[in-house]
Amino acid sequence: MEFASTYQHSHLERVLFDQASIRERVAEMGAKISREYTGDGLTIVAVLQGGALFMADLIREIRLPLQLESISVASYHGGTSSSGTVTFNQNRLPEVEGRDVLILDDILDTGRTMAAIKAKLEGECSPHSVKSAVLLSKKIERAVEVEADYVGFETGDEFVVGYGLDYRGHYRNLPVIGVLKPEFI
Repeated sequence: MEFASTYQHSHLERVLFDQASIRERVAEMGAKISREYTGDGLTIVAVLQGGALFMADLIREIRLPLQLESISVASYHGGTSSSGTVTFNQNRLPEVEGRDVLILDDILDTGRTMAAIKAKLEGECSPHSVKSAVLLSKKIERAVEVEADYVGFETGDEFVVGYGLDYRGHYRNLPVIGVLKPEFI
């Protein structure tokens, strides 16, 4: 099915990053990560749900042995802005003691989620190192000062969907990243 014919495309005000651009940038990120890590101690910790598509594509571009873990957190709780509270949705944390950890998330905006995950892993799991990679980094003043070590794209302070990013569980499967029209929010 052609992307332009899907109903979801008509819900976008505009496309910020098309499928080809996303693929190219994710490949570049994978190559950089592959150059910067050595050994066999890399563990990818993907933040679900939004980071799942990014994780799937990025790990295929990383040319190193790695382990894959996931973590489920919530901070939006169905709205268009962070609630200010990060909730961990699982009982156990990934086993990453002594390993290099790379946290993968779809978007870095307020910084609360990334900071909370990083603090929890460092405080309770004894990793060798913790870095982060995000597909998108919003160019905004963050509530918590944190920056990602690897960034796919920078974007303004707009509500974006597609490629894992959602609004109330919808639009994750769009192969592009776009700005949702206000009437669909």
